[in-house]
Amino acid sequence: MSDGSFDNSSGDTMKWPRPMKPPQRRRFLRLLASIAAAPVLSRLARAQAYPTRPVRIVAAFAAGGGVDITARLIGQWLSDRLGQSFVVENRPGAGGNIGTEAVVNTPPDGHTLLLATVPNAVNTTLYERLNFNFIRDTTPVAGIIRVPMVVLVHPSVPAKTISELIAYAKANPGKVNMASAGSGSAPHMAGELFNFMAGVKMVHVPYRGQGPALSDLLGGQVQVFFATTPGTSDFIRTGKLRALAVTTPTKAEVFAELPKLGDVVPGY
Repeated sequence: MSDGSFDNSSGDTMKWPRPMKPPQRRRFLRLLASIAAAPVLSRLARAQAYPTRPVRIVAAFAAGGGVDITARLIGQWLSDRLGQSFVVENRPGAGGNIGTEAVVNTPPDGHTLLLATVPNAVNTTLYERLNFNFIRDTTPVAGIIRVPMVVLVHPSVPAKTISELIAYAKANPGKVNMASAGSGSAPHMAGELFNFMAGVKMVHVPYRGQGPALSDLLGGQVQVFFATTPGTSDFIRTGKLRALAVTTPTKAEVFAELPKLGDVVPGY
């Protein structure tokens, strides 16, 4: 979505509240450059400029989902290299707006970061009123991850392909529940696009993150989930969930055996 085309992949970006003082940004960027250019530089020397105390990474969705997993991975990576703790704080609710607002209202000293996601872009038009202006009130620091999405179904669903899922949904209009990580989330957008383009009517069931949505999918309370790939591979490998396709325009390396959804729904 970030390049102007709808490829249904999810891009996450690290941000911190604005206005940020130019010297702080320069120190942060110089620090990142020094990590790449001089890996032998001592951790102590790098930590003298930034950060000066533990850093909080706000993940605006519940624990156990793709955003949470990504935040913890990058947090550990930064902790190992910068000599300070990077602590993940889950602040779910309102499609990511609660966590985002918490970061916006934090002093802009570089020690509170937001793992920004697709909903941050979607919410600017999805919600009529927000207590912040996402573009104005935050400053991007670094791109973190870009991942494919995968169409998952509970084993009770008889469909083993996208064509079969479409046929099943058309035979059961309004009876197939489609989970999402929240209204305006990447799974929600991907699922509604599928509804529109495939001519089906699956019922949207929003959750406070991918973790809770996966839990109910595993329990059979919902039948379909367009999920970001982090945190899903074990369930697929063990047969607890069935993967039908990836949503990206090219095959995904992580699920090389899966077809592209666009092969069945042209233009998706």
